[in-house]
Amino acid sequence: MANTQQATGKSKNRGKQRLEPNEKHPIQIDEFPGRVRVAFNGHLIANTANAVRLQEADYPPVYYIPRHDCDWRLFTPSDHASHCPYKGEASYFHLDVDGKRARDAVWSYEEPNPAVSRIGGFVAFYPDRVDRIEAD
Repeated sequence: MANTQQATGKSKNRGKQRLEPNEKHPIQIDEFPGRVRVAFNGHLIANTANAVRLQEADYPPVYYIPRHDCDWRLFTPSDHASHCPYKGEASYFHLDVDGKRARDAVWSYEEPNPAVSRIGGFVAFYPDRVDRIEAD
């Protein structure tokens, strides 16, 4: 697999603010009972019956997908990173399919904060950077 580069999980959270979910900023993670599919540029890039759904505060739910249920040949690591005080440091990936690129369309928390450890090593997709995310 050409692009199986998966973030190394080096601790990038040291010295950064860490907050716990609370009444004002709740985070709930549960196993999604259905199937989640993600498509980009006419290709199915992720397909799983093992997703977890993260509901954070008033944001739309986010589906996190196990890496082994993604077509890693289509992922290219990005230099972009971000920090969420509730979840930790996120690594990003571009999607490259048949000459079309979706920049930083995918993110993953390799070493999430303990309160959200369930999403560690899973990936999530920006809905506006892929063709569709189906959860049924």
